Amino acid sequence: SNQLGSIYGHTSVMTGSLLDDHHWHSIIIERHGRNINLTLDRHMQHFRTNGEFDYLDLDYEITFGGMPFSGKPSSNSRKNFKGCMESINYNGNNITDLAKRKKLEPSNLGNLSFSCVEPHTVPVFFNATSYLEVPGRPSQDLFSVSFLFRTWNPNGLLVFSNFADGLGNVEIDITEGKVGVHINVTQVKKNRIDISS
Repeated sequence: SNQLGSIYGHTSVMTGSLLDDHHWHSIIIERHGRNINLTLDRHMQHFRTNGEFDYLDLDYEITFGGMPFSGKPSSNSRKNFKGCMESINYNGNNITDLAKRKKLEPSNLGNLSFSCVEPHTVPVFFNATSYLEVPGRPSQDLFSVSFLFRTWNPNGLLVFSNFADGLGNVEIDITEGKVGVHINVTQVKKNRIDISS
């Protein structure tokens, strides 16, 4: 979300989705008079600011990643950013490099660390034709699987596996926005178990 413009006009533009995926994302904001280019991961949005002025008065400070606790009332009590930023450039100055070399006032830094711990999870994106197949573990009497998922699709197959010796299969899916577990067993009378949330 970006708010740019004079005191007599308010311009707010939002772009992007699913940005909390543990991947790096690139943001570039360029202003030329009232013309703004907002680029997120190489997807550019062009817009014009509301208001009457071609210049942008940034007061005496610009903050990255949030506001100090004594922030101005205009901060709308927004939560500060949790995560990593790298290669912060402002008007040609590499802010992260200057901060690391202590070329900025220490009072302006807050509680920063100059290392980013890699996330323990690695997300994977599936399109309509992709799947991930891994080796099973035969001769095991325990079946345990856990995962996080995010989707806009109301229907889709999440997990599927055949039982050994043609004894049936297990299937976890989303049907009309609900998660279902289906266990099909071929050797018994009541041969299908369905669990739905």
